[in-house]
Amino acid sequence: MNARTWRGLRQLGPGLITGAADDDPSGIATYSQAGAQFGYGMLWTAVFTLPLMAAVQVVSARIGYVTRRGLAANIRGAFPRWVLLLVVGLLVAANTLNIAADIAAMAEALRLLLGGSAHVYAVTFGLASLVLQVFLPYQTYVRWLKWLTLALLAYVAVAFSLHLDWWAVLRRAAWPQLALDHDLLLMVVALLGTTISPYLFFWQAAQEMEDRRDGPPHGTADVRRHLRRIKLDTLVGMGFSNLIAFFIILSTAATLHAAGVTDIQTSAQAAEALRPLAGNFTFLLFSLGIIGTGMLAVPVLAGSAGYAVAEAAGWNGTLSARLDRGEGRGFYSVIAAATLGGVLLCFTPMDPVRELFWSAVLNGVISVPIMAVMMVLASRPAVMGPYVIGPRLRATGWLATVVMGATVVAMFATW
Repeated sequence: MNARTWRGLRQLGPGLITGAADDDPSGIATYSQAGAQFGYGMLWTAVFTLPLMAAVQVVSARIGYVTRRGLAANIRGAFPRWVLLLVVGLLVAANTLNIAADIAAMAEALRLLLGGSAHVYAVTFGLASLVLQVFLPYQTYVRWLKWLTLALLAYVAVAFSLHLDWWAVLRRAAWPQLALDHDLLLMVVALLGTTISPYLFFWQAAQEMEDRRDGPPHGTADVRRHLRRIKLDTLVGMGFSNLIAFFIILSTAATLHAAGVTDIQTSAQAAEALRPLAGNFTFLLFSLGIIGTGMLAVPVLAGSAGYAVAEAAGWNGTLSARLDRGEGRGFYSVIAAATLGGVLLCFTPMDPVRELFWSAVLNGVISVPIMAVMMVLASRPAVMGPYVIGPRLRATGWLATVVMGATVVAMFATW
């Protein structure tokens, strides 16, 4: 690897981590259900959503970098208080449910592998995630998150281990056949929600804010260079995310759907998609994927809630804060509450697979108002100064917002 390539890879950070966190256990379960229920019929969503999610994430990253403040702090300064409370309240509620679903899925995956109590594993995962967030230095934390993204590549290997009609696969990915009934619309909302998720907006904006806060002041040329870096980083991260989503849908369509399994009720059924590659190690590979992505996503979910609440309350919120120096107590309290609240929800009788799916649906619903607020912020010179988003990014961002909104309305209309 030459020096130039290595420097380019080192520039990847918040965008890559955000993209990998997007394929959390909730995403894996939703993509698996889509492949099992609709076969190749949902492959188009991984292609269609890529430019939309990339645009929205670039917008959120630019807001954080240019203003040196997170989304909640910007909303606090530009909108009435009720808008701030609504957005932050929706985010915290959705994140806590998503944390619960992810931790429950991680615990169930480990139970499939080792036996024992899923409740004990849930408590262990929750506490481990909380300790890592609070006590690891931010720079070390980011380096580990990058490596955890490799756990997702197993699904790509599965697809290439199968004998597929790749022409048929590409045709269905490029030319969807849609019947707009409630089941399909519900699945599309879930896929949109697990792909274009509110917690990712807040997380990436906060990470860009952290990166700029730790560096020296920048002039106009430096800012524009970093905005180009943000665009590249985000495109790589979102491309990675949707590539994995595509192959999860493809793998489950070619295995579960082809075998007549069209409704995944348990983690064991979802794991069967990996059998062509893993054989007797199916549950090992599945468990490692779920646990690896869960340990990546839970800190992002809890951290984004912490940033949002801290900014809304006017506290100092940063993962670089040191508790032993009395810093960031309110910020870390929110992270702890969200994580432990998620652990407590794991003790409810709801099935982990269904909980993962419905958390994706909830994310799809609440994304709409948050995206609209972001687009308004990014278009205001009073917020962004000379770095307001350009016409192409503005058009794509609003298109993503309208598509999400229209799909949610259609889903409720056909309920």
